[in-house]
Amino acid sequence: MSNEITPSKITTDEQLEKMRRDWDNRARQNARYFVDTSQTSWTDDEFFASGQRAIEEDILTDMTNICQGKDPAAMRVVEIGCGAGRLTRPLSNVFGEVHAVDVSGEMVKRARAATADRPGVHIYQNNGCDLSVIPPREYDFAYSAIVFQHIASREIIESYVREVWRLLRPGALFKFQVQGDVNVQTHPGDTWVGVPYSEAQARALALRCGFEPRHFHGVGEQYFWLWFFKRAQQ
Repeated sequence: MSNEITPSKITTDEQLEKMRRDWDNRARQNARYFVDTSQTSWTDDEFFASGQRAIEEDILTDMTNICQGKDPAAMRVVEIGCGAGRLTRPLSNVFGEVHAVDVSGEMVKRARAATADRPGVHIYQNNGCDLSVIPPREYDFAYSAIVFQHIASREIIESYVREVWRLLRPGALFKFQVQGDVNVQTHPGDTWVGVPYSEAQARALALRCGFEPRHFHGVGEQYFWLWFFKRAQQ
């Protein structure tokens, strides 16, 4: 949402640094607005109620795919791009452990404050492209919403998908959202308008990273949802 002119070329390291810097600035300016732009001013109750509604829609309607017979209270899950904890807090009402990352240290401070009373929540500042800060255990589900639509690099998004594959148990689901409007114009260095994916590009991404792309919703739309199930390692 900046008027700054972006360069024609940028290295991955430069992109990651700009992501961290821009999201730190957004957090300082108005963290909750930049997490959910439907309101400019949020009370605590309103903000976390909006997150609860999103979890009810994205998670509680899809427990068969997500849990696969497991008790959700016994599940260990990953969230990519926790922001100020809008979704992290209600995720912890469902699952036993939530391990969440964000590139912005300013957002991480707010998410930790929002979940300070939740011993099952673990929040980490990461480098914006991998999950090396998360303990190398086996995880039962991974989730990301309204995050990849802000990343203007296919390489960074693919790095995240490969990292999720590394952490998930075989058969587990990575449910996430990308920008699906292929007419969107994105530029190197942008940290608000992310690179779009067609259905064919999403399928190819899944196969390259060891996933079975089983379901899609919102093809061609801003909120393009993908269901990637981890295949057993060959």
